[in-house]
Amino acid sequence: MGQATFSVRMDEDLKNDFDSLCEDFGMSMTTAINVFARAVVRERRIPFEISASSAGQPRLSGAEAFSALRAQTKENGIQDMSIDEINEEIRKVRHGEGS
Repeated sequence: MGQATFSVRMDEDLKNDFDSLCEDFGMSMTTAINVFARAVVRERRIPFEISASSAGQPRLSGAEAFSALRAQTKENGIQDMSIDEINEEIRKVRHGEGS
């Protein structure tokens, strides 16, 4: 199948943020747009809910997010759980067994 060029005009800050986020996902902006276009054509709708989000909240870096998760596990008293214990907790939740 032949390739076509698609040009989009957008705010430079939006483009930079989108490019950065795509890199975080491990893909290019072109790949992300192609994924979106394929989903729209396949589903014949916008493939996600459009709603107001937490605009104005800064995005955490990977290190900041990891630190926040570590603090949360310590606060909840689960920082010393083994991977087997974590998997068992997940299994219980998935099977409605509670904790």
